[in-house]
Amino acid sequence: MLKPARLPAAVATMALALTACGSQQQATAPSDPEQVVPDPIVTTYDGGVLVLDGKTLAVAEDIPLPGFNRLNPAGDAEHVVVSTSTGFRVLDAVHAQLTDVQFPAPEPGHVVRNAGRTVLFSDGTGEVTSFDTAELARGKPETDQHTAAQPHHGVAVELSNGQMVLSLGDEEERTGILVLDEHRHEIARNEDCPGVHGEAVARGEAVVIGCENGALVYRDGKITKVTSPTPYGRIGNQAGSEHSPVVLGDYKQDEDAELERPQQVSLINTEDSSLNLVDLGTSYTFRSLGRGPGGEALVLGTDGQLHVIDPNEARVVRSVPVIGQWEEPLEWQQPRPALFVRGGTAYVTDPGKREIHAVDIASGEKTATGALPEAPNEIATPIAGH
Repeated sequence: MLKPARLPAAVATMALALTACGSQQQATAPSDPEQVVPDPIVTTYDGGVLVLDGKTLAVAEDIPLPGFNRLNPAGDAEHVVVSTSTGFRVLDAVHAQLTDVQFPAPEPGHVVRNAGRTVLFSDGTGEVTSFDTAELARGKPETDQHTAAQPHHGVAVELSNGQMVLSLGDEEERTGILVLDEHRHEIARNEDCPGVHGEAVARGEAVVIGCENGALVYRDGKITKVTSPTPYGRIGNQAGSEHSPVVLGDYKQDEDAELERPQQVSLINTEDSSLNLVDLGTSYTFRSLGRGPGGEALVLGTDGQLHVIDPNEARVVRSVPVIGQWEEPLEWQQPRPALFVRGGTAYVTDPGKREIHAVDIASGEKTATGALPEAPNEIATPIAGH
């Protein structure tokens, strides 16, 4: 899941204070330590984390965790990374408990999983921490460290050959990316990417990084600039699939908007460096993007429908009603409906009704609905299921 901007200082300070005050109340084990949650789903709410049974969508465990928390799959079949005000914490979703594994990090940012590696980026220090995802099953893994030249709201992607794609920037601006070899020596650079944000990996390990004027694609040892068709064309959040060379991205055109509610999404083809825009006829948010099991591009619209896009033909092929109409809140930290895809199932939250729905992507049928005790904010699952 991607972070569109840093927490405002006041919010970050409040979150830190809440965490410090409430640290003695944090749950570190489920009420039944022997329980195993089938195909767990994790959601955050204001003040905690819910672990849900993936079959019934019933709440298996409510874990108090003060502050504004974020979620990302760790990359294996059991764990989710929770970004807190003090760093990255690892949650064992299958056993519904926060583990002792922590990675302290001021302003924890993006968590990226690829090729069996998990990479954490600290916005506050620019430190990149990477590890073998499989080692989480045995406790805290051994880590490799690298530090960006300057702290910034950044991202890093490690490839199967040991190379790393790393954002460039400082606290004032972000300008591009560089590529490091397995010994962390620079081998490529491109600084034609103002406002660097977000990442996705497509088929063949092509990496897409968003810019305010298009995107950068790193593929087969070369960085290529894909230019947006409008003077300002920000791509800040993306979703990739190993089954498709095309990356789904958002697309914003109004540089001066307090909150732009875009109605077009971008499709970046990493093989021919083309960019197509698709009109949805409805707006969406940064938590609206996903990919289906066959590479389908999925977008949850504010019209309450899940829009299925053929990425090769760049068109909406069907729209599935899931929830009612909704409006994006002005503050990005506030709950809004979110989409998360695991296998052939799309999970959609409805904070207004305190519900979560499971939708079979192939048939469009709603297979389960769960009632929640709190309004859900972010959602993630162990990516491989259990």
